[in-house]
Amino acid sequence: MSIYTNPASASKEDAEAYTRALLELLGSQDPLAVLQDTPAAARQLARDLTPGELRTPEAEGKWCAAEVLQHLADSELVWGYRLRRILTEDRPALHGYDQDRWASRLRYADTDVEQALEMFGALRVANLSLLEGATGADLERCGEHEERGSESIAQMMRLYAGHDLAHRRQLARIRTALRDG
Repeated sequence: MSIYTNPASASKEDAEAYTRALLELLGSQDPLAVLQDTPAAARQLARDLTPGELRTPEAEGKWCAAEVLQHLADSELVWGYRLRRILTEDRPALHGYDQDRWASRLRYADTDVEQALEMFGALRVANLSLLEGATGADLERCGEHEERGSESIAQMMRLYAGHDLAHRRQLARIRTALRDG
């Protein structure tokens, strides 16, 4: 299992390792710039892949590009809900979810890739609009994540930017595996 995998049943130590890995991947990059660039980067990485290639995983037990793209869209939906709760409630509980169960039960491999890209882009624009209008005090507002503990909106921005980078790398690996393998 990759360090960038975050199963819902993760231990506190696993959740901390996942968080640390995402923040290390982001490094000193501007999280807002990464968040702004990812929808176009995802579209570019999926560009000219055939329907069969979009549904071919990079390796046994790994996701295909279609699954990654739908995961990005659904993650953005979850993040938008969390952002709105944190902005309007005092320290709301933030529930985790099993990304592999979502991928399986919501049939990510069968997703309409263009629709997933459109949804991801539209949701990201809406979430960036919230962030761009947020005050410094808003960015410090926190929710209580059931696996990772207290998370401010500023911290979530860094985590989601790292999450974006992890999936951009994953899409690049899938593309390389399909084209060079």
